[in-house]
Amino acid sequence: MGNEMTADDLSERLLNFAVRVGKVVDALPETRLGSHVARQFVRCGTSGGPNYEEACAAESRADFAHKLSIVLKELRESRFWVRLIVRAELLRKSKMTGMLDEADQLCKIIGSSLATARGKRKSS
Repeated sequence: MGNEMTADDLSERLLNFAVRVGKVVDALPETRLGSHVARQFVRCGTSGGPNYEEACAAESRADFAHKLSIVLKELRESRFWVRLIVRAELLRKSKMTGMLDEADQLCKIIGSSLATARGKRKSS
């Protein structure tokens, strides 16, 4: 096993990601764009953790895969909002680089888990 990530480790990372999302949202400018991004980002960026917790309590492999697919969808949307925040210069890129990296890593981890749950090889 070695460096395998446990469900608790992943849950903790998703919780930390949600906390970071909250801090970013609070730092966004109070412009029309900033407010719009804040509403969208806080919704998707904080939903990965609770949806992952639901997946861990899934009643079947299909239910688990379905719930994981929701987690991945929300993380991919979160990654988009991070990219938009940088591109629109709502916050400095240097402040968002770690967040983008974590969103990428979480997408890869969940995507790989989803492929396994569906019985497929990892697809990039």
